[in-house]
Amino acid sequence: MREYLLVAIVAAAITFVATPGIRWAAIRWNAVTPVRVRDVHTVPIPRLGGLAMLLGFAASILIASQLPYLGNRIDYSNLFWVLVAAGIITVLGAVDDFRDLDPLTKVAGTVLAALVMAALGGVQLLFLPVFGTQTILPQQVLQGLTVLVVIATTQAVNFADGLDGLAAGTVAIAATAFFIWSYTTRPNDDQSVFTMATFISAAIVGCCLGFLPHNFHPAKLFMGDAGALLLGLLLATATISFTGNFDPSSDTKQSSVAILLPIALPVVILALPVLDVVLAFIRRGGKFWHPDKKHLHHRLMRMGHPHRRAVLLLYLWSASAAGGVLAYNYLSSPWATALLFGLLALSLGLTLGLPRIG
Repeated sequence: MREYLLVAIVAAAITFVATPGIRWAAIRWNAVTPVRVRDVHTVPIPRLGGLAMLLGFAASILIASQLPYLGNRIDYSNLFWVLVAAGIITVLGAVDDFRDLDPLTKVAGTVLAALVMAALGGVQLLFLPVFGTQTILPQQVLQGLTVLVVIATTQAVNFADGLDGLAAGTVAIAATAFFIWSYTTRPNDDQSVFTMATFISAAIVGCCLGFLPHNFHPAKLFMGDAGALLLGLLLATATISFTGNFDPSSDTKQSSVAILLPIALPVVILALPVLDVVLAFIRRGGKFWHPDKKHLHHRLMRMGHPHRRAVLLLYLWSASAAGGVLAYNYLSSPWATALLFGLLALSLGLTLGLPRIG
């Protein structure tokens, strides 16, 4: 645990220190988000924050490779290609931050990064852990599913990036939940806690926490597509590298519902962004890339929640969903269900009640 904590601290420190320089470069080269009809900010804000998080992630790999346990128990040849894929998708997002790319180009770049991660880095689904069994599919199908997971996750994070600090905080919560699960669960009876999924989750948490002081309302810098695509790719990588290699028959937890966690948890930890994507897809007739001002965070603000409170409420919703579902891995089904519904009821009560209080 101490080595993971160090990884997170290093990622946070490098991201935090690098962000002012990235902000200066964004202003210098006019990578600035203008005030648009669908936005909630009232003045132009520089972006490119994803570059600082990429530096934080790279630093976390470097420090981990020098540690006594992480340095010997993680395949750094595979992790190198994950870093390459992260670089590709961050550059893609940075180009979009300078000049808006068309949706097809961004999807093609995301597919390229996902294929580099899967084909060269070996991070891809090997089977699907469905209802307590390993469902093996043809390699081409599993590789295609891997790419789809990356696309879906990057889009979900991108959709969450609508209020100051929302995407970074939501991803930090998601990565923390996944860190807890992957740290305390041993895939295929492997007793080692040193896995790529756990390492990447810790690094994501660090990158997000290092960026949040610059990004929380009022934001000094946006993460931009460079950050949203990077965080989406890394979160997908952690999910795929653990879930796709997880043997559900080796899990002997108390709750029978726990066998669904390999599929349920990755979806639930990003439940709100995923729901936002689905609603946007329906609302826009399948053309989810067409922007509007009807996202969940817009609706909260129209209900009367100030900017910061809307963000904190969405944090609470994310933590409630992730924590409640994660509880099925540690508690009996009745207790886990009670906790899940209790947390969701608290979130709903605050969401509906606070605007009436003032």
